[in-house]
Amino acid sequence: MTDTTIAPAYGPEAQFDNWIGGRWVGSEDRSANVNPSDTSDVLGRFARADAATVEQAITAARAALPAWSLGNVQQRFDILDTAGTAIKERAAELGELLAREEGKQVSEATAEVMRAAQIFKFFAGETLRNTGELVESVRPGLTVEMTHEPAGVVGVVTPWNFPIAIPAWKIAPSLAYGNTVVFKPAELVPASAHELVRILIDAGLPDGVLNLVMGPGRVVGDAISGSSEVDAVTFTGSVGVGAGVIANAAAAGSKVQCEMGGKNPLIVLGDADLDAAVEAAVNGAFFSTGQRCTASSRLIVTSDIHDEFVARVKERIDGFVVGDARDANTTMGPVVSRSQFDQDRKYLEIAADEGGTVHGGAVVDTGTEGYFLAPALVTGTTEEMTINREEVFGPVASVIEVADYDEALAVANRTSFGLSSGIFTTSLKHAAHFKRHSNAGMVMVNAPTAGVDYHTSFGGRKGSSYGPREQGRAAREFYTVHKTAYINAG
Repeated sequence: MTDTTIAPAYGPEAQFDNWIGGRWVGSEDRSANVNPSDTSDVLGRFARADAATVEQAITAARAALPAWSLGNVQQRFDILDTAGTAIKERAAELGELLAREEGKQVSEATAEVMRAAQIFKFFAGETLRNTGELVESVRPGLTVEMTHEPAGVVGVVTPWNFPIAIPAWKIAPSLAYGNTVVFKPAELVPASAHELVRILIDAGLPDGVLNLVMGPGRVVGDAISGSSEVDAVTFTGSVGVGAGVIANAAAAGSKVQCEMGGKNPLIVLGDADLDAAVEAAVNGAFFSTGQRCTASSRLIVTSDIHDEFVARVKERIDGFVVGDARDANTTMGPVVSRSQFDQDRKYLEIAADEGGTVHGGAVVDTGTEGYFLAPALVTGTTEEMTINREEVFGPVASVIEVADYDEALAVANRTSFGLSSGIFTTSLKHAAHFKRHSNAGMVMVNAPTAGVDYHTSFGGRKGSSYGPREQGRAAREFYTVHKTAYINAG
């Protein structure tokens, strides 16, 4: 194992390099990692890879593949289990770092770190559960073995909104099933990725098995997804970028898996527990600054409780404390970047221009130069409005008033997305019907649309997802390839 050396302290003068084939590889081209709660706070300058650097990483991953893929599964278990323990032990420190670079409120950030630890622990166990099948052939004297082998070199491209959990749920199964990895984190959040890679190296991961290449998606991401030497590409991000990843991977002959967002409905019927429904709506729409692909962005409410529901949600968000993500008293941190901040405000302007009434959404002055936006609720909307068709990805939710369950279901399903959906009702009939007829990959009954377990499958339908599911035991479908072997022992 190569000595990683001690990481530099985070600050404006600190420099962080790519990790390729067991050594740190620098670059003249670097990007500043800026705290969205206070843009004067720079965590460091991170190397930006070019296409040639990515090729070096892919070559290193290819060279390391035979030994890792054919090696002892106990080694894989020990490394993933050790990494999970280290992440858990450093949860407070890593949560603080995550909050500083991404803007997620610190308790949520720490919870995300803990989830990453759980994911590594789960997939440590999966290294020992990669079972196959042994069956008798229909031809005398033959037996048939059906097994799952590593896919090969896996390109991992992750977003900024969950900078340690999403890398964990892609890297952990990649390694568990014997693949080697070329990892590109979002350029806004390289520090969490850097720490995760260091933890895995320190846990004993051999050189070349995991390679970190940072930089812009149009350079690094395209080089990964378009390489014929990459066997599988897993991506989470926007629909537009995902379409490019799918096209590149298809042209290169790679397996591809993409998670690409949502416009998730939360239905609230007149018979719902209104207190619970309001809390779930506020949680789903505004926690993590609304920057979750499973966020409750469309609140579909029946007329009999519409006014009371809206009044209660307004009251809740009016009580939010918007501020520095690392302050324990903060309810909601900043938007992640200037461009995302401007996009959120633009969508609120469009909503008002199209006839919606915007409550909240003001720029918040906290005394620092950050991207602070109050949570916004848009009422009086129709399903044709832009706010109900396009993913905002910020602390913005819209309300659509409907007559009854049947109309609510129809509105919920009339979208190009299909990631997560939810319903609040005390009617077993409506709950059961919705669970079967909602056109989403994940359905929540009397629970927020955001928030999933680490040991279960994750994924959507329609424009939200492409390819096999992520997480849980379902992850094996993507990170392995099937082999059928016929044995004649006669």
